Amino acid sequence: MKRNLVILLHGVGSNGANLATLAEAWRQTLPNAAFAAPDAPFPFGPGPGRQWFSVIGVTEANRPERVAAARAPLDETLGDIIAAHGLTDQLERIALVGFSQGSIMALDAVASGRWPVAAVVAFSGRLASPQPLTPALGSRVLLIHGDADPVMPVGESAQAASILKRLGVAATNRVLPGVAHSISAEGASIAGAFLAGIFEPTGKGDIRRAGASE
Repeated sequence: MKRNLVILLHGVGSNGANLATLAEAWRQTLPNAAFAAPDAPFPFGPGPGRQWFSVIGVTEANRPERVAAARAPLDETLGDIIAAHGLTDQLERIALVGFSQGSIMALDAVASGRWPVAAVVAFSGRLASPQPLTPALGSRVLLIHGDADPVMPVGESAQAASILKRLGVAATNRVLPGVAHSISAEGASIAGAFLAGIFEPTGKGDIRRAGASE
């Protein structure tokens, strides 16, 4: 059986190893998937933290241009990983999963039309892509956000889902009560079921069975 690939994109100040725990959580749910959790290209402070773009002085006005500037290094990272797994011409076997700033970049990859992958899961994210948006319409998107998030307003995911749906993207938003700026066990389970519904031939992990709301 051909393998699928899930690429995990971490948040600002973190690194790939911190998000790689999702791979262990999803091993049984996604038995035919390989996982990759790269480090973002830019340092964040003097420690091991990394970032996809600088958040120093970031505003609503300048965030889209920073996302645009981060596209080239992200594309290089994704391209190298996908090529290493022999899937350059099989993007329908690939999912991007992001958290926070990683979600911004994963959503931008699809919203810009650059990466028509099978699916995107965006935890605690927002759509911050510059206009115009020319999304890959074959991709399915799941946004998961805690309503107690003090860092990324929960309404950002709802707004992103609304915009993507207006553009013809199959987007679903799920709000988790009491969850802060984190990936909860419930959120990980919902996301795993969503990905299984796309990748696993049995379809046991359909997103609707996971209780998502449109």
